[in-house]
Amino acid sequence: MLTLQERLWQARVDDLIDDTVLFLEHTPVVTLGRGADPAHLLLGKDALAEQGVDCVATSRGGDVTLHAPGQLVAYPIVDLRPDRCDVRRYVRDLTETMRTLAERAGISAGTVQGLIGLWVDQESPRQWPGEERARSLAKLGAVGVRISRWVTMHGFALNLTTRTDLFGLIVPCGIREHGVTSILELTGERLETRKTADAALDILAARLDSEVLGPLEDVSTAPLETLPLLPRRGVDTRREPDSAPSPRGST
Repeated sequence: MLTLQERLWQARVDDLIDDTVLFLEHTPVVTLGRGADPAHLLLGKDALAEQGVDCVATSRGGDVTLHAPGQLVAYPIVDLRPDRCDVRRYVRDLTETMRTLAERAGISAGTVQGLIGLWVDQESPRQWPGEERARSLAKLGAVGVRISRWVTMHGFALNLTTRTDLFGLIVPCGIREHGVTSILELTGERLETRKTADAALDILAARLDSEVLGPLEDVSTAPLETLPLLPRRGVDTRREPDSAPSPRGST
């Protein structure tokens, strides 16, 4: 998946494709961001492998996190130029996308100063009291991005039905004092990942002031390394990238 992201990132930098979003579920994997503290990995790679969990270093920012089935992962490959070159704004857009998805499931969530991601009060999942009044903070969704040449990689991970006990293998994002939860744990509702991805695409596009050009395409059965890159709509791909039309593509 990282290789596919890198291919898409380069194609977007070269203005050969429109903005693109990958939605997926990972098999169990611990990922190490550029700022990962080895002490936050509570088992060695061999021990993780014995439990069926991979361990992979990535190019995103942040510490140690975990992906697993039942978690909606979104990797937007988006050019923030010319008018959205603001990292905090972009992170806020990803967080708000998750917050809106949670709200549609009946969960009221918010942010916590100094802690990236989406948070809930497990004692009050239907009504976010604010970080000062929350009695049992838990992370519902994580954000980790890489932005180079103002084109994004990586993104967010929202826990729908994820086995949260797996997070006990690590110190998630280096945060020891708060736990991790899921929509299933908070509401008892099992959200289907594909349907949630459809909703997430529309929400994210609206946050980024973009237009959805078509429905999600299911490529789950195709070898990722063989996936073709769809050329920009309306762009003559015989031209050199620098001579392509200037308007941004759509998500």
